[in-house]
Amino acid sequence: MKITRKIIAINEEKCDGCGLCVTACAEGALQIIDGKARLVSETYCDGLGACLGECPQGAIEMAEREADVFDEQAVANHLHPREEPPCACPGSMIRELRPVMIGEENTAGQSSQPSQLKNWPVQLMLLPVNAPYLAGADVVIAADCVPCAFGDFHRRFVKNRILIIACPKLDNAAFYVDKLADMFAKNDIRSLEVPFMEVPCCGGLVRIVQTAMQQAGEKIPVTFTKVAIDGRLIN
Repeated sequence: MKITRKIIAINEEKCDGCGLCVTACAEGALQIIDGKARLVSETYCDGLGACLGECPQGAIEMAEREADVFDEQAVANHLHPREEPPCACPGSMIRELRPVMIGEENTAGQSSQPSQLKNWPVQLMLLPVNAPYLAGADVVIAADCVPCAFGDFHRRFVKNRILIIACPKLDNAAFYVDKLADMFAKNDIRSLEVPFMEVPCCGGLVRIVQTAMQQAGEKIPVTFTKVAIDGRLIN
């Protein structure tokens, strides 16, 4: 059903895809698609404009036009999709791993760079908020492009830590805020480090983590580490 109401309008020429509007939208109405902020469904936009003040480029404004009616139930279903049973996918089964030590060999008998991974799964969408290895852990929440750019990723970021990866551009940012807030509230996480890429959209991961901590009411020591496309640590 369409009615005439207030709803956001995005100027794609001004939008640089930074993703700040995505995490500011509590309804999950916005996503970064092909490098630009997009309204994924008119039914998710409440027309209140919480995203307007977060756009540094002034690319979002309110417009009064014919649009689908705002649907709270559709938003709830969008933000909290029904989770599959833990046994649905063997690849998402919780596992605690023994990191490979320096000097050990792989199954082919050839020396390799040792893996320091201690947990499985690592993707935030799959990782349960009550996974036992999260309790009292030092946690790294990395943008999923970081391991591709930073060659010493395992030694610098993964060793003796629990690894979580996520993409602030392609994944559901609002869902991640809620999931991380729940995770922070239920586990006595000792510290966080958030490696993210220098590209504008990747800064959305910083905002996701910050918003989740505020929502959870937790003050976890956190370090944000920016990685250049050429693999340098910028800070």
